[in-house]
Amino acid sequence: MITKDTRFLIIGLGLIGGSYAMGLKKNGYHVEAIEINQLSIDYALKNGIIDKGSTFNLDMISQADVIIVSLYPNMSVDWIATYQKYFKPGALISDVASVKTGVVKPIQDIIRDDVEFLSSHPMAGKEVSGVKFADDTIFHSANFIILPTEKNTKEAIDSLRQMAQILGFHNISELSVEDHDAMIGFVSHLTHAIAVSLMNTNDNTHLVEYTGDSFRDLTRIAKINENLWSEVFFLNKDNLIKEIDDFTAEVENLKSKLIHNDVEGLKELFIQSTARRKLFDK
Repeated sequence: MITKDTRFLIIGLGLIGGSYAMGLKKNGYHVEAIEINQLSIDYALKNGIIDKGSTFNLDMISQADVIIVSLYPNMSVDWIATYQKYFKPGALISDVASVKTGVVKPIQDIIRDDVEFLSSHPMAGKEVSGVKFADDTIFHSANFIILPTEKNTKEAIDSLRQMAQILGFHNISELSVEDHDAMIGFVSHLTHAIAVSLMNTNDNTHLVEYTGDSFRDLTRIAKINENLWSEVFFLNKDNLIKEIDDFTAEVENLKSKLIHNDVEGLKELFIQSTARRKLFDK
């Protein structure tokens, strides 16, 4: 379990890694970070986000009780494979990747027997990147998902749940890797695909002069990191392709109501969507 003596190490001080560090340090925990960008380390130290930071430090790795790998999915696998030989016996390692296929099994297949990797997904973020935008309050209305497998212990699950509570997550749940990637393919990856496609449908550079809140809200997530999200889409492409097919079919259904002047049918679609959206307002 996590105690006030627990030493946290964040690998990668981006928005999420920086926000983890900020939230943990605010709550009195010792937080260190490894980040390739020295300017990010300097910013985090200057603003009290971390206790100690370095672009590379094996002592930090070997002394950490909990390591949060806040890197791109494929990079997370590579980093753990490379540096696990330095992990402290009994250390708990987790990640923040938004896709788990291609991440969890490869890591658990190679991880040392005396340490434990338990994947998790903080479902929070902004359309900005970097530690200078770190903000632990983004977790306070967000969901935190833990993804245990048969290789994980109750103690590790309880520790990650405790960490999520410390960070103030609104809801904490558990899913299998398969259920997670199917779910995330719909609620996150499809929504990003829709936003990107909508912005690429029309190249009118004067849209800003005419649009209202609906267009701005719907396309907010179209400001996207092309390197990260192309990796995420391909790792979860089977689920995403299915969701795109289902979404396309539903758009065609709405289109057919218009073609056939089916007023009542169109209203039924509006009624159903309104009822489903209201569930979020609770």
